[in-house]
Amino acid sequence: MALMLAQATEAAPPSTEAPPAPATSSGTEQAHEHYPFPPFDGTWFASQLLWLAITFIALYLLLARVAIPRIGGILRNRADRIARDIESAEKAKADSEAAMAVYEAALASARSNAGAIADGARNEAKAQAATERGVIEADLAKKLAEAEQRIAGIKSRALSEVNAIASETATAIVKALIDADVGKAEADNAVAAAVRK
Repeated sequence: MALMLAQATEAAPPSTEAPPAPATSSGTEQAHEHYPFPPFDGTWFASQLLWLAITFIALYLLLARVAIPRIGGILRNRADRIARDIESAEKAKADSEAAMAVYEAALASARSNAGAIADGARNEAKAQAATERGVIEADLAKKLAEAEQRIAGIKSRALSEVNAIASETATAIVKALIDADVGKAEADNAVAAAVRK
């Protein structure tokens, strides 16, 4: 821009007019020379287009050789990092799913083992209860047999004594009724005959 202004001042034709008069204190008219704005001046279009082309090519080469490869490298690095992160996330997901499957298998195995242990303990308790019941039943059967033997002994003694009591009673009744003495053998035979009927 400074270059263009310098060129504009060099190329301007010398003015034959007198320099502008200083402003009066009354503030009336001032004399101005009219120069066109340099970018709009037709005499400078060729140099402006040349510098535009040089600047555009330099900027294009700078972007093509420096900035765009760096930006592309940054984008590639970011894409590679994102791909690695996605891959590690998928691997972590697969590992967590495998760990979950192992956990569920271990849990199912523990449940089946717990069921088997409970069934074994239940069966063992049943077997122990059956064994104890068998021992108790055998003991009760033995005591029942002994009680039945005692009862049978008591019954046989009682029956033998009943016969003796019956024969004594019959002897006493006959004596009281007919005032006759009946022998012990006759009374025992009469009682035995009555029991057999």
